[in-house]
Amino acid sequence: MTKRLEGKIALVTGASKGIGAEIAQRLAAEGASVAVNYASSKQGADDVVAKIKAAGGKAVAVGGNLADPKAATSVVAETVKAFGPIDILVNNAGLYEFAPLDAITPEHFHKHFDLNVLGLLLVSQEAARNFSKDGGSIINISSGASTITPPNTAVYTATKAAVDAITSVLSKELAAQKIRVNAVNPGMVVTEGVKAAGFDGGDMRTWLESVTPLGRVARTDEIASVVAFLASNDASYITGEALRVTGGFR
Repeated sequence: MTKRLEGKIALVTGASKGIGAEIAQRLAAEGASVAVNYASSKQGADDVVAKIKAAGGKAVAVGGNLADPKAATSVVAETVKAFGPIDILVNNAGLYEFAPLDAITPEHFHKHFDLNVLGLLLVSQEAARNFSKDGGSIINISSGASTITPPNTAVYTATKAAVDAITSVLSKELAAQKIRVNAVNPGMVVTEGVKAAGFDGGDMRTWLESVTPLGRVARTDEIASVVAFLASNDASYITGEALRVTGGFR
C-alpha cells in the first residue's frame, strides 16, 4: 500500500471500537501517527494502539468524553503533545438512540446534540487552532440517515443533518487555513454498537438490504478507505462535500 499519509498527524475521535477503530488503523497503515480518542473504553483504545504498533505504526490513546465541553481542549492538547501540530481530524465520536416523536424528551435531545453536534464543533474549533501551517483535512462522520430520514430517528437524524450543514459552513470558513472539510455518510455498518442495539439481524437489516442497490450492509473498512482518501492529497480539490457511502440507497 502506498503510504499517502506519511508524516501526517491524525486525531480520530471515538476510535476505541467500530468504524473509528478501523479508521485509526487505516490512517496509521497509510503512514499517519494517530491519536486514538476514547470516552470510556480505555481498554478498547489501548487494543487499537497495540494493533497499530504491531503493524509498525505510531499511535497513542487519548481519553476524553467530547460530550463534556472541556474535553475538546485536553484531547487536542494531548495529541499535539504526543505528535505535534495536527494534519487530520476525524470527527467520529457520536451516539444514536432511536425514539418516536411521542417518546422524545429534553434529555434524549441534549444527549445527542451535546456529543454529535456541540462536541464535534468544539473539537473542530480546538483542532483548527492547532493545525499544521500547511493546512490539512477534517472529515466528519455523518450518516446516510441525514438524507434517508428513517422514521423514529428525528433527533439522531437532525444531528446528522446538522453535521452536513456544519461541514459545508466550515469548508468555507477554514479554506483560508488550507483546511478541507468533508463528511462521510455511511449506511448501516455492522459494528459492536449495531450488534448491541440488535440491528445486525432481523427485520431492519432485511429491509435495508432489500432496498440497497448493492444488496448488503457495509464493512468498516469500506468506510475507513473513503476517510483515508479524503484525508490524503488525492482529494486535494474536494471540500464541503457529504459523500454517501450507502451502497446506492438514498
